Amino acid sequence: MPVNSSAEILSSTQNWLEKAVIGLNLCPFAKAVHVKKQIRYVVSEARTTRELHSELLREISFLLKTDMSEVETTLLIHPYVLSDFLDFNDFLDVADSLLEELNADGILQIASFHPQYQFAGSQSDDIENYSNRSPYPTLHLLREESIDRAVDSYPDTDEIFQKNMDTLTGLGLMGWNALFPPSSREE
Repeated sequence: MPVNSSAEILSSTQNWLEKAVIGLNLCPFAKAVHVKKQIRYVVSEARTTRELHSELLREISFLLKTDMSEVETTLLIHPYVLSDFLDFNDFLDVADSLLEELNADGILQIASFHPQYQFAGSQSDDIENYSNRSPYPTLHLLREESIDRAVDSYPDTDEIFQKNMDTLTGLGLMGWNALFPPSSREE
């Protein structure tokens, strides 16, 4: 993976959030926190899973002690570790265990995004996988309270996944690549 500056990594991630997550409405709840500037972006310098574990611990602790009106959610972007999707996927168990150890399970949850994201039972090139494909491996720390509030305000959250699959199928790989030309994304 090419080494980019933190500023380039951050810019690429924000571009993905704005064009895909918000622009394609893959997450109908993302726009509000983006507009209110309540998303914390952390570009990790971690080179090992141990270092990433320490950074994840800090970010969980940060969210637990920070008022939701200031920071509602964190994207922990870690471009130098867990570039292999299977290793990343295995690390999610470690991340969830950390939530339990900190008594944050039920207060926070972690969503996952990765450049090679692949749903179980899918082929690696299936367009549906792109709903969770980000420019860099990313752990998204969400507050359960925010999720509950969003779910209460959305008519049918069970339809979000299917709507995303339909949107991405309609867009197709050519449409996705038009949003993110090779010069603007990581290979």
